[in-house]
This record gives sequence, structure tokens and C-alpha cells, in this order.
Amino acid sequence: MVELFGFLKKRREGKLQQAEQEMEAVRRAFTQRYLSFKSLLSTNDRVLEIINELEQVLLGGRGFGMSLVRSRCTALSVDLFKIIQNLNQITDGRFPELFEVFQEIWSRIDQELKHRETVAAGEWILPLAAVTREMSGQAGGKMANLGEVKNRLGLPVPDGFVITSAAYQAFIDHNDLQEEINRRFQLLDPNDIARLHETSAEIQQLITRAALPPDLEAEIRAAYRELQERAGRPVRVSLRSSALGEDAQEASFAGQYRSLLNVSEEFLLLSYKEVAASKYSVPAIAYRLNKGFHDEDILMGVGCMTMIPAQTSGVMYSADPGNPSRQVILINAVWGLGKSVVDGSITPDLFLVSKTIPSQILEKEIKSKPQRFVCQAEEGVEMEMVGEGEKEAQSISDEQVLALAGLALQLEKHFGVPQDIEWAFDQTGAIQILQSRPLMMLENKPGGTRETDSPVKDLPVLLSGGVTASPGAACGPVFIVENMVDLLQFPAGAVLVTKNPLPQWAAVLNRAAALVTDQGAITGHLSAVAREFKVPALMGTQKASRTLEFGEIVTVDADGTHVYAGRAETLLQRAAEKINAMKGSPVEITLRRLLKHIAPLTLTDPEAPNFSPRGCQTLHDIIRFAHEMSLRELFDDQREVAFSEKLAKKLTGDLPMQWWVIDLEGGLREGIQGGTIRLADVSSRPLLALWKGLRAVPWQGPPAVDAKGFLSILAESAMDTSLETGAGPGYGAKNYVLVSENFCHLSTRLGFHFSTVEAFLGEKTAESYVWFYFKGGGADLFRKEQRGQLIRSILEQFGFWVQIRGDIVSARLERQDQPVLVRGLEVLGYLILHTRQLDMVLGDPAKVRSYQEKMMQEIGTFLQAPGSGDV
Repeated sequence: MVELFGFLKKRREGKLQQAEQEMEAVRRAFTQRYLSFKSLLSTNDRVLEIINELEQVLLGGRGFGMSLVRSRCTALSVDLFKIIQNLNQITDGRFPELFEVFQEIWSRIDQELKHRETVAAGEWILPLAAVTREMSGQAGGKMANLGEVKNRLGLPVPDGFVITSAAYQAFIDHNDLQEEINRRFQLLDPNDIARLHETSAEIQQLITRAALPPDLEAEIRAAYRELQERAGRPVRVSLRSSALGEDAQEASFAGQYRSLLNVSEEFLLLSYKEVAASKYSVPAIAYRLNKGFHDEDILMGVGCMTMIPAQTSGVMYSADPGNPSRQVILINAVWGLGKSVVDGSITPDLFLVSKTIPSQILEKEIKSKPQRFVCQAEEGVEMEMVGEGEKEAQSISDEQVLALAGLALQLEKHFGVPQDIEWAFDQTGAIQILQSRPLMMLENKPGGTRETDSPVKDLPVLLSGGVTASPGAACGPVFIVENMVDLLQFPAGAVLVTKNPLPQWAAVLNRAAALVTDQGAITGHLSAVAREFKVPALMGTQKASRTLEFGEIVTVDADGTHVYAGRAETLLQRAAEKINAMKGSPVEITLRRLLKHIAPLTLTDPEAPNFSPRGCQTLHDIIRFAHEMSLRELFDDQREVAFSEKLAKKLTGDLPMQWWVIDLEGGLREGIQGGTIRLADVSSRPLLALWKGLRAVPWQGPPAVDAKGFLSILAESAMDTSLETGAGPGYGAKNYVLVSENFCHLSTRLGFHFSTVEAFLGEKTAESYVWFYFKGGGADLFRKEQRGQLIRSILEQFGFWVQIRGDIVSARLERQDQPVLVRGLEVLGYLILHTRQLDMVLGDPAKVRSYQEKMMQEIGTFLQAPGSGDV
């Protein structure tokens, strides 16, 4: 009998040992799957953040280029591949088809990324006598318009030729430069002015140091010799940019590229490369990024024209761009070359001519013009002093004013829209047209007049006078820019104050609240860019840089030509919103097309027949499918080992949700039998802290939904009822917690609400952390964003670092003492429960504040209770 009992004992012990071995094998298998699942979750969060970033970039209006789009899409490709790999590791390779689906979707994305405008085939060199405006794809906008003026209107234009966009492309391809340029453009932020300068310098050096194709070099030299033969004498030339897209009505690229004047044959080829390289000047790069142009689509044509050693020059507008109802022609004129008008270095004479009354000069403003640009004897141009008798004199006669006005009307009629025209009178007094491009017009002002009397009675006037280069009003701190070092430090929202309105200041213009200058006029290049970006601009004040104090808050009233101390609310209430310059741009259109393959979520019902790899139509669908299948496999898989039965135990309590706990090691009391546990069985310190917050304040159920909130939910097709008390034990109601003594990973999914809490309370402060991630909701994006702001406002008061991207909230608390981390977990437990479905009622900021006050009061009450902060 004793021997029998001994046998039975050994048998029982053997079974126990076998059971323990089986359980350990289950634990190891589960742990391996959990590691893959955790990697999938981490990658999943990163992918969703990238998608959200691209959506926010599309909506935000800030400048971005294809380099940003490509880099984010590349990151998506790498991460999606990892997600699919992790899913197949978790499921023992059950979803290989998902790789094929991913490749099919990615091929469509790749086609959009490889989009390239078709470059018109053609000659490398075109004589200006053969160019018309239909040839802008070869000659560029500027030279195509000049060819039109010369050849169809018969107006005087200097002789010359065009080095076409095809020649530029041949030059770039000959040196394999585009790939190197694209590499430097990766992750370039248009707001990082320092990096912008570095990138600009690097690319321009690449281009100027590159060799021209021998055939192109020969054709340029031959065209120059033919130009001299037609002139019957040696000639100097001006080389002017004529890029594709330049001189368009909504995108003038005014002053963004380089022009070189009075160039000899010796420096002709180098000058061509310098003009071509100016495609990558700092203001040009910033302009393209802010306006949303594909870099590869902007090919650089260059016009090479006989140099006109002008007696007087200037710019005229065939209409007032800020007030078209005035029916006037604006003419600015200076002595010498017109460079000082377009770069704003001299305030020019102004003439207003009536468009309705023949030969009527309505107004003259004759300015002091102490200097002028002239051609040097050998090469280039220089500034020289004007004689005492000339600097205060009228630079062009009344007859010349009227002659110019007649040409302006003729050009406007021919092109069908108001024109921005550069002109010169040569040494014989003959007119030469140097440019005619569409003039960007702003909306009519009511009444058609500017308000010059101060409409603000309660604020000091710091500055009066100047001309309205771009209408509007704006407020911000004064930031005086004198050099490029100052420009690198220019902050967003500041008022840019400078002596001369140089074109290079355009690099920060989209970030400026307003622009005020000492010199300059309405016809300058910087004025044109200010109007494009709808930045209020006041030019020619004579003393702004000496009068306004650095850092003081001012209101610029460009219409009334006043600058006020402080905020002039009466003016700012009428101020127009800044435009989204990216809207409708080529890059914006490309991103919108890409997002159709990336962002939409069509797989919303896990029980639907199409919830399969082949049902995935977008990258977001793949993410959703992989997340769902990994959760099912990890927690509900019954094929080999019932993990949920052997490892997951249901935590019983008084919350309206099901909580299943999986112990990785030491998170539960030893020796627990059965499939349920109580709170007393939990030894995981992070979970205990979370549970305190979850139970601290009873949840009253979903809030009452207002009519707008209900319609919002219907629009989103995401009504969430899985939080109702008595919800069944279906998959959507299960919430899993993975624990050890010091670790907790909680993943919850209720309808379209996803949240994750991960915490580690180690012995060392440096390695302890609490991390929170939340996404989703049942209402529209605005309401979900309002909830995100509510969560942030609360968490930041408890030391969390919080980031919001759309409806994604990511928060982190680390390097803190354990009582602080425990308190943070208690707060998160409260928020997990009490912010569910809250987005549907947050229709306005007042409700956000109301709920914030209520929640902070409840949190404060339970945190003050005995034992709070201890586990």
C-alpha cells in the first residue's frame, strides 16, 4: 500500500511538472508574440502620426516641398513593411497576401511621386525674333512674353536670344546633378533659414562648377556672335532668368532669380551658369516651397539680350494692384538703370496717369534720387552719385510719362489682363520694353480710396507716410533686419522692418506679420511678393528703421500709411486672414492625390466580408487590418494554445468594461486558480495606480449629445455604444493588460477609440516612465481636436509632455520620482474612463473650459484622498 501511494504521488508530481513545463512553453510563446505585437504597436503609432502629419500639412497652409512628401512616404513604406512582417510573425505567416496588396497600393503611390511635367521638346537656342507667348514651355514666361511684345505687337524690345529650358535640362543631365540636388533637399524645412542658406550655397556651387555640354557651349557662343553681327558692333548683354512658371499672374517669382547686367563674351558662359544656379537661391527655394511648386518642374530658361545703357528706367503698372477701381496707371522712374527700382535701393519718382481721361497726369511725387546704377566700362554695373542739379529733378518728362502710359494700355489690351512692365529710355531717348508680365490684382477696396487720416484715436502714431505696397493691417513685434545674420533669427509673426526692400528678404516674408521699409515703392520685387502672400506692406517711409524700436508691439496699417504703438483692435478686426499659398499648387495637388491612397479608412467593420487583405484599398486599411488581426491572434487565438484561457485572467470589478490581465512575471499573486482575479490578486504597481484612477469617480455613462454633436457622429459613421453598462462580452468590450511587478501595458479599443498606456516604475528614476497614446472618436475632427486640447490642458498640469497632431494625443512623463509617476497613472486612469465619447459634446471652447474645470475638481478631490500616490 505504501508503495502504491508513493507511485501515485510521483505520478501526480510528474503531471504537475509536465503542466508547469507546458505553462512555461505557453508563456515563452506568448512573450515572443507579445514582443512582435509591441513592435507592431510602436510602428503602428508612428505610421498613424506620419499620416496625421501629412493631413495636417495639407490643411495647415505652411510651405512644404516634395522633399518632405517623399521622405514621409519613404518612412511609410519602410514602416508598413515592418507591420506586415510583425503580423506574419505573430500569426505564423497566415497573411502573406498582405505583402502583395501593399505592393499594389505602393505602386500607385510611387507613380504619383514620379509625376513630372512633360518638358516641351525643342532647340537649345531660340532667337528672340522667333519667340511668341505660346513658347513659354521652351523659352520660359518672361522671354515668351517679350517675344510676343516684339514679334506680334511690334514694340521696341532689345535684340537677343533664349537659352531654353531644354538646354538647362541637358546641362543638369550631363552632370547628373538632379539626384544630388534631391538628396540635399531631403527634410529641408523652409522655416529653417540657416539650413536653407547652407543647402542653397551647396547646390549653387554644384551648378556653377559643373561643365556645360560641349555642344551647348558651342551653340551659346555662336548665338552671341550672331547677335553681334546683327548689331554691327561689339555688344554687352544682360542675362535674365526666364524659368518655367515665372512671371505668371499668381506666381511672379519677382526678384527670386538672378539677373546679370553688362556681361562681356569672356564671362558669358559663367554668367549663364550663375543665372541657372539662381534657381536655388535662398528666396527662390523658400518661394517655391511656400507656393508649392515641384522643384523638377521649374526648368530655367535664360534670356540673353543686348544691354541698354539706360538714361532713365523704371517699372509701370497698367492698374493699381491694391485698388483696381482707381482706374490709374502707376509709373515709377529713376535715373540710370532700373535695378534700383526693383531692388528698392532708391525711392523712385511716382506718376499717376488716368486710364479714362486721355493725356491726364493725375499726380506726381518727385523724390530725391542721389544715386543711380550705370554700366561700367569693362564689365558689370556700379552705383554713382547724381549731380546736385539732377537728384531732385523729375527723371522723365511729362511727354515720356504719357508715352509710357500709352504703351501700358496697349500691352494690357493685348494680353487681356493688367501688366507689370519694366522699361528704359536709352541714351537717344528711345523707349525699350524689358519685361511685360501679368500683374497680380487684389480685391477692390470699398469706395476705391485709401484712408489716410488716422482712424485709431486711442494709440500713439509712431510713423506716418510712405506708400501702400500691399494693403491690410497686422500686429506684431518689430524685428529690424539689416543683414543676413538678422534674417536667420527672424521669428514668425514679427513685423519685418528694414532700410531697403531687398528681394532676398522674401525668404521670410511668408512668416512676417507685416513689412515696413525706409526705401522702395509699390513696383519693387519685394512689394510684388508681399501682395502674393497678402502681407501688409508699407514702403518708402524714409525713417522706419530709425524710428521703430526693436521688439515693441506695433500695428501696421498699410492702407492708412500709419504705424501705431500696441494693438489697434479696430483695424485688426477688419484684417484679412493670411492666405494658404499652397492651395491649388502642384505640390499640394500631388499630396492630395497621394493621400487618397494613404489616409482613407474603408475597413471599419471587422465582421464584414471584405475585412481581408484584398479588402485593403489604402495604407490606412492595411494598418487597421494588421492591428485587428494581431489583437485577435494574440488574445483570441484557439488554434494551438488558448492563450486567453491559460494566461489571460478576467479582473472583476465595478467598471462597465471587461479587463483581462496577462501576467508576464510577478504582476499577479502566485498560485491563482481559475480564470478570474480580484484587485487583491494584483501586485503590478503601475496597474494598481491605473485602477485607482479608473475607480476614483464613477462614470455616469455617455454624455447627452446635442443636435450638432449627433449630426457630427452620423457624418463620421462612428457611434460608439460599447461603453454602456451591461455591454456583452464581445471582442470589442475586452481590454487587455500585460503586467509584471513594475511594468504595465494597457491597450483598449472601444469602437473607433484607441488608447494605450505603458508604464515602468523601476528603481532608477532615469529608466522609469509613463507613456499615453490616444486616437479616435465618434465625432468630426474639430470636436476630436477639442477633446485633445482638453486632455492636454489637464495632463500638462501634472508634468506630462504632451503633443497633439489632429485627433492623436501623445503624452509622456519621465525622469520623475515614483510618487509623481504614480499620480500621473492615477490621472490617466481617470481620463481613460471619463473622456470616452466626450468629443461628441465639445462643440465650442466654452464647453471645453467647463469640462476642464469639472474634471480638475474631481481629480483634485481623489488625489487628496488618503493613500493617493502610493501603491
